[in-house]
Amino acid sequence: MTDTAKEILVETINLTKRYGQLTAVDKLNLKVEKGSIFGLLGPNGAGKTTTILMLLGLTEPTEGKALIAGYDSTYNPIKVKSIVGYLPDNVGFYTDMTGIENLNYTAELNGLDPKEAKKRIYDAIERVGLKDAANRKVGEYSRGMRQRLGIADVLVKDPPLIIMDEPTLGIDPEGVRELLALIKTLAREDGRTILLSSHLLHQVQEICDKVGIFVEGKMIACGTIDELGSQLLAGQQLQIEVMAEPFGEALIDTCKTIEGVNDIKVKGHLLTLKCSKDIRKQLSRTLANRGYELLHLYLRGVSLNDIYQRYFQKEGYHGAEGYAGD
Repeated sequence: MTDTAKEILVETINLTKRYGQLTAVDKLNLKVEKGSIFGLLGPNGAGKTTTILMLLGLTEPTEGKALIAGYDSTYNPIKVKSIVGYLPDNVGFYTDMTGIENLNYTAELNGLDPKEAKKRIYDAIERVGLKDAANRKVGEYSRGMRQRLGIADVLVKDPPLIIMDEPTLGIDPEGVRELLALIKTLAREDGRTILLSSHLLHQVQEICDKVGIFVEGKMIACGTIDELGSQLLAGQQLQIEVMAEPFGEALIDTCKTIEGVNDIKVKGHLLTLKCSKDIRKQLSRTLANRGYELLHLYLRGVSLNDIYQRYFQKEGYHGAEGYAGD
């Protein structure tokens, strides 16, 4: 396998689910690379959860295929379940049992050797930050603590793929930060693959390697944030913001020497370069070589919020305003 040929762990081929006249998922073609974090981004009711249920083999597609590590989720659901750990948006535990007792129950259901189960459980509890609450009844847990226990529950199973449905829903800001940091660690340090659904833009932007924008059952765009931005801005004049020290006419003149810069607007110490192409890499090198300290470099129009809103407009969807933020 070459460096450019990355292993695909999750794939859908024309995946479709219809309920009577309603098409919940419409010919979805998706690929998720091993070791990456992929975000399904879209408003509630977009078809994200239905897609997840088909990937897990919990509901059958009307047409098409859902493949996990090459196994068809419809025809090999037991094998798929052995590969995947699932964290739903509302994790269910026995509230009259402690965190440890719930995890022991999961280990027993999965047929783990008691000695190995004990090691995995205590490692997982410590990793998700619940060591001090492990012997408390789950009924006393906050929602954020239950979500972390849910991740511990998944880790006991030790799957290469974790699917999360709205994992931060209803959690306080500090709990969200902790959970997102944990998700990144699971991918970066463990090499696990994470597929998560969310309608919260900045959270997806913070942790996901790639994003699929999902609306009314259709994937209307897919790629890294830079790729999505480049696709949208192709053929348009770009606006690049620059701040660097020392500021002065020499800095402005230096920016003018970069091929592709058509005009420069100055507001205070902020330069806005109107360009025919993305010149950020060349500009960074030029400024560094000439002794400038780059303080700010930003291509307007490629934040996930910009991309999300503009794809909605491009595809003719309405009501994006209510879904883009959190």
